[in-house]
Amino acid sequence: MQSAADFIADTYALGTGPWTMTPVTRGALGQIWKLSANGSSWAVKELLFGCDERQVDREAALRNATEKLGISSPRLIPNRTGAYVSQLAPSLGGSCVKLYDWVDGTGADASDPEILSWCGRTLAMLHQAGEGADETPNAWYEQCPQHADWEKLYKEIRRADMPWSDALGRFIDTSAAELALHVTPSGTGDLVRSHLDMQPQNVLVGPAGPVLLDWDNAGSISAERELARAVYVWAGGNRFHADSARRLMRAYRDAGGPAVIKGLDSFSMLFATALNFVHVQAECAVDPTVTAAQREFASKQVVASLRTLPDLTAVSRLAEVAGIRPGPFRPAPTRSPRPTPGGR
Repeated sequence: MQSAADFIADTYALGTGPWTMTPVTRGALGQIWKLSANGSSWAVKELLFGCDERQVDREAALRNATEKLGISSPRLIPNRTGAYVSQLAPSLGGSCVKLYDWVDGTGADASDPEILSWCGRTLAMLHQAGEGADETPNAWYEQCPQHADWEKLYKEIRRADMPWSDALGRFIDTSAAELALHVTPSGTGDLVRSHLDMQPQNVLVGPAGPVLLDWDNAGSISAERELARAVYVWAGGNRFHADSARRLMRAYRDAGGPAVIKGLDSFSMLFATALNFVHVQAECAVDPTVTAAQREFASKQVVASLRTLPDLTAVSRLAEVAGIRPGPFRPAPTRSPRPTPGGR
């Protein structure tokens, strides 16, 4: 019986084996495998929740265009028919897969001044190359669940008796509402086509320098909002290092980056993605249509995310460090405390 490794090697005309496929890491949307034979290796991304081929085309177009600017990234390799996505045979699971160059390297150290400068310069190049975007950004970056959405989900989580249900309930009553106040649609003035997920986990440092991975989300976004999210993530999150934030911002400006962080609302993308991620993972954790392994992964993601959500006080200080006074803090409406499980 043909293995998935042999199927992929044949689909992409990689030559004869024997082929091996080793699991490397699991992300929110897919599993990364290392496909190897005869001293050569490729990265296979198995998409666990389906595939939007138009989005893959956007990924390929942006990645290929920025290669000319000197931004190093793995090639997204087309199959025999020229398509960037292939589907495994039903007997092999039927998943959609993408094939990339394999990149050897170590994880990016966000405390390294040179890496921070590289991040600022790279983001500036992306924003300059992507100026003039006219597509409306995906709702994932501009909208977030409302209180009624959270309440419906919370009831499902309680019925499933998830161990983190109380923590989710506290989050719904406090941080979810506060963060949502700063999630708004962006205007059209500073839209760019960009990477949209520039974080240390998506950078490997190889012999030739940093390599930017995971272009799956490439699309239209507010340059200001992507910059703000990058500064938060690379500077250390809620416990950010002011010098790191300043170095990234300085490199961005010196490289001609067009965006400016104006205040808390500049972090709308950060807040939207954080809220949406918790909601989607919590839904997946109790979804009977996905595998047990996927539910377990999602459950762990909820627990981890609830511990690291953006704190508005910290983000407000970060906005000041970035050189621009933030807008006024808008507290969320006070809600009645959630009943304890025994009184529900």
